[in-house]
Amino acid sequence: MACIQQVSKVIMRPSLRLVANSAQRKYCSHSPNGYNFELNETQKEFQELARKFAREEIIPVAAELDRTGAYPWDILKKAHAIGLMNGHVPEKFGGMGFSVFDSCLMAEEIAYGCTGVMTALEASGLGQTPVLLAGNDEQKAKYLGRLIEEPLVAAYGVTEPGAGSDVSGIKTRAVKKGDEYILNGQKMWITNGGVANWYFVLARTDPDPKAPQSKAFTGFIVEREWEGVTPGRKV
Repeated sequence: MACIQQVSKVIMRPSLRLVANSAQRKYCSHSPNGYNFELNETQKEFQELARKFAREEIIPVAAELDRTGAYPWDILKKAHAIGLMNGHVPEKFGGMGFSVFDSCLMAEEIAYGCTGVMTALEASGLGQTPVLLAGNDEQKAKYLGRLIEEPLVAAYGVTEPGAGSDVSGIKTRAVKKGDEYILNGQKMWITNGGVANWYFVLARTDPDPKAPQSKAFTGFIVEREWEGVTPGRKV
């Protein structure tokens, strides 16, 4: 069982400063008249690529996807093939090292084609985020690399029947048995949950209700094919 210790403690505040500082360095240049926010050539290229993809591959089938509820596998495979997925993964692990801003430029264009398709593509990045922020290099190489090599998706497993934005209400438990953890619980409303290759799953590892929230939970990487994992319907 691959685990990412105390993810809730790691994720938020430090990264916000880094994004802001990175954005200022990468996307703003000083000029006599102030800052210049013009997109660079690489950003323009990928923005146009995503726009063309939305017009040619998504819009013609969007209404039919809405009608049938089918998962957009064909679109996902094409997007993966031309580099419109997983660009945020660091180059060290096979990605292109795109910033949040770079990814937003492409997501906006894909959402122009269909917000549902965009959600299916982008939700995989949500599942990857805890691994990017708190995983070790071995976990990143294995699980992010898998998504780079093949048109697969990840999912972010936090929401449950009785807990969503109130993470403290999570009932899924993880108990350590020797060198492994045994997870028991149920997740729901998980985008890509029915089709994901692997999941980030948040579980309570300290049963004491008075335990600090920053230390009560642990994030786990759970593979779809592992014994005991039962994916529900495609969402």
